[in-house]
Amino acid sequence: MSSFCRSIQSLLPLVAVFCGVWAFASCVTTEETNRRRLAPLPDSYMNQLGLSAYAELKANEPIERNQQLNLIMRTVAKRVADASGKNFDWEFTLFNSKEVNAFCLPGGKVGVYTGILPVAHTNAGLAAILGHEIGHAVARHSGERMSQEILVSGVLVSVQKLLGDSQKKPYVMAALGLGAKFGVMLPYSRAQESEADLIGLKYMVRAGYDPNEAVTLWERMAALGGAPPEMLSSHPDPLRRAATIKSEISRMLEENPTTSHVSTEVISK
Repeated sequence: MSSFCRSIQSLLPLVAVFCGVWAFASCVTTEETNRRRLAPLPDSYMNQLGLSAYAELKANEPIERNQQLNLIMRTVAKRVADASGKNFDWEFTLFNSKEVNAFCLPGGKVGVYTGILPVAHTNAGLAAILGHEIGHAVARHSGERMSQEILVSGVLVSVQKLLGDSQKKPYVMAALGLGAKFGVMLPYSRAQESEADLIGLKYMVRAGYDPNEAVTLWERMAALGGAPPEMLSSHPDPLRRAATIKSEISRMLEENPTTSHVSTEVISK
């Protein structure tokens, strides 16, 4: 074994102890899925960050003014947000952009780009997208990610101090950085995305939308192509997401009965 590998190996027990103690002391349970996770930063702090970022986006990004599209989004958003049962200060904005994306900032500030509407295709497909973003807010994923980044940064700083002025320090730090990214950060992000999918599926079922449209949504996403291999991505593979959602539909329908069924309609201007 090279001295470089021995240097990294000698640090692993310290890193493991640091991570284990911090994570154990800071773990909470996600209400909707019972997943054990790092405690998020305080809501008051995260919500202020989200509000500031959202205001900046609305000031600098073109907002879609088409009344029909805005009515569709507001109608779907209200139904799904109400189905969550969470009293957030919800706000939904439709941005005029070709970007195929949507996002959620802390505190329930959601943005949808018009470029994703053709992929959503129907009001139920849009419900799956909005349910996913609402799921991020309810699970407080932003605060959790920031907690994780603080943990990883703390580990790297501690290791850096332990290495002192060693000539191998840059190589060890680079190796640990890659390990943190591909072994911790990206898998953690993928877990959050999968969790948001299932929370969103639950909410769209409660709101009365056809959950099968969530499956075809991710199949259409996959057809767009261009996604990196799952191991290198912050998001799960779209076809894997479609398969997971499909396997959960029966359970979601059984556990979340609804007397209100919304007819599936194609989104058009």
